[in-house]
Amino acid sequence: MHPYLIETFWSDEDQAWLCTAPDLPGCSAAGDTPLSALREMQDAMDSWLEACTNMGRECPLPLARPQKAA
Repeated sequence: MHPYLIETFWSDEDQAWLCTAPDLPGCSAAGDTPLSALREMQDAMDSWLEACTNMGRECPLPLARPQKAA
């Protein structure tokens, strides 16, 4: 598990559950269920962070936090 916030939501346009990580620009995944999207997201985050490291860049700090319900 990564320390980054993962947002999971249904996309009518894609007809799939999507996950994004606000601290990792462009890192996203999709699945038929929220759990399958989350599993795919873990792989996407692994790849994103590996690519960051391979390019000699520092991995971003996990700064995003869940929003409180109004």
